[in-house]
Amino acid sequence: MCAPAWDQLADRVWSVSPFILWDVDGTLLRTPGVGIAALHRAIQRVTGMLPSEALPYAGMLDHRIALDHLNALGLDGQAHLQAVLAASEQELAAARADITAQGFLLPGVAELLARLSGIDGVLQTVLTGNLRANAVLKVTEFGLDQWLDLDVGAYADDGPERSELVSVALRRASELRDRQFDLSDIWVIGDTGHDLACARANGVQCLLVGTGWEPLPVSARKEADAFLPDLSDTDAVLGVLRTALDHDTIIRVDEGRSRVPDSTDPECDPG
Repeated sequence: MCAPAWDQLADRVWSVSPFILWDVDGTLLRTPGVGIAALHRAIQRVTGMLPSEALPYAGMLDHRIALDHLNALGLDGQAHLQAVLAASEQELAAARADITAQGFLLPGVAELLARLSGIDGVLQTVLTGNLRANAVLKVTEFGLDQWLDLDVGAYADDGPERSELVSVALRRASELRDRQFDLSDIWVIGDTGHDLACARANGVQCLLVGTGWEPLPVSARKEADAFLPDLSDTDAVLGVLRTALDHDTIIRVDEGRSRVPDSTDPECDPG
């Protein structure tokens, strides 16, 4: 059998394996209106009142969004919060069909996650403002769970602030997968300034994409380690990640040779 072509080998072997923490909504996928409608129904179930005021929520944790809505209704948010969050999980599960009917993967996501999963040592999961049950439901409905290690992810259930979630994911990667990472090898990939602030608070890398609900400020695009309009160019995303890592192992894989033979090499055994 032939050795794999050089570009195929380079795709599989990096000397430093990154830990990639994906935001969900606006970065991997969109479910237009489905999630917030489920939250509104949950609030109505628990309190008898239906939110009518449009509030900002991009990049925020679910419990913060719920509290803001409850407070806007003049209610004691903390008194109702846990019941509302539990009801929101039930409401979104009941709207499973709407997730796939109205939602969609963002450009290039499936191809990129599949390519990354084929690179030795890369660990991918989510760092999201969604409650765990809701995040798992969304990514599973679109088949992304085959490439994401959701057990080591970090979710809104895990802390009051997004900035606390990186350490949660790191702890789970260590405890559940016996994996440890330098901060320079960790990437937060998202679509809002909240993702950038989370990365900066933890001293890790940040790639921002312009697929969120709201345009990213120019200042955020400049402050991030990288910015891309979307994830449709798989090679460009891989290039961003690889240029920040030492990947000279690629050169050492086939020691003593300048390249790996492909199927056109006369010495290659096509069997």
